[in-house]
Amino acid sequence: MSEPWNTDSPAVVTLPSGRRIRGRGLRHGLPKGQTADVAVHLTEHRPPAPPWESLWIPWRDFWLPADPVDAMRTLRVAYDRAADERVEVCCGGGIGRTGTALSAICVFEGMNPGEAVKWVRRNYHPRAVEVPWQRRFVRQVAAHTAGRG
Repeated sequence: MSEPWNTDSPAVVTLPSGRRIRGRGLRHGLPKGQTADVAVHLTEHRPPAPPWESLWIPWRDFWLPADPVDAMRTLRVAYDRAADERVEVCCGGGIGRTGTALSAICVFEGMNPGEAVKWVRRNYHPRAVEVPWQRRFVRQVAAHTAGRG
């Protein structure tokens, strides 16, 4: 178990369960302070590996993950690990794909999809989940999660 994210760290959100996850844009560079234990990269091409563990979800800007079911599995791993590790979710700008992934993670917290998107927009970035099909993906996560139950 590592030390959790500081609550004053940039772009760290504290989920209702108490898990903390950092969202960020890769184009903005690495924030000062703590580093992640594991990063989930949401990019079209595999990015250079950071000096910590990373997971990659192939995901084009303004689109959906190339393999939605695999993306859901990877995001679930990130959610589970956030219980005792510093997890970050990042894409190019840190808004659309990152916000969509954070909304999916909120579904794992038990939020319905609409509530999850609103929560992320209120607590992370007001423009998170930029296009309608990203909202549809969050609904797919909810349906997939309910089907596992």
